[in-house]
Amino acid sequence: MEADQPASDLVESVGPIQLLCLGFDGNLFRGEILPELERLKQEGIVRIIDLLFVRKDSLGNVMVTTGTDLDWEEAVTLGSYLGALTGLAEGGPAAMERGAIAGAAELADGHFFDDGDVFKVTQALPDDMSAALVIIEHLWSKPLLDAVDRAGGVELSNVWLRPENVFSAARLRDTPQRHSELGES
Repeated sequence: MEADQPASDLVESVGPIQLLCLGFDGNLFRGEILPELERLKQEGIVRIIDLLFVRKDSLGNVMVTTGTDLDWEEAVTLGSYLGALTGLAEGGPAAMERGAIAGAAELADGHFFDDGDVFKVTQALPDDMSAALVIIEHLWSKPLLDAVDRAGGVELSNVWLRPENVFSAARLRDTPQRHSELGES
């Protein structure tokens, strides 16, 4: 990246990024999940930014597998872009360049997850259990978000809900604070 070229110029747009953490008793991470992720990738619905799979057997032996869809250039570009955004959020425009450099370095090996993350997962994972951590970019939503940007819209909220939580999350609760905001007693 040239010194006078901001990271945001190198990334057209980035879809929402989700960190999904899954646990499985024993080795029940069967052959269904990776093929489904592959199907979603092939259809342009998601991109795997990073994947960490840790399996601890009944004797405490650990197996670690990682994966990513990013090649080196994509990883460094995305890291630079996300680092610049982080710098902006934490320290204003003056911190964007430092953030871009730090973000590019963070992703230079193609992975967000590092040895420290592997250690933490391994320590937290009971024997005879597996865990998968995956950072997914939701490509399907990029055209919608781009349209919102072109219309001058801003995101006011973004919450992922499990189906069983939709009604409880969507209901307006009658709370004392809500009543006082409305001037009711």
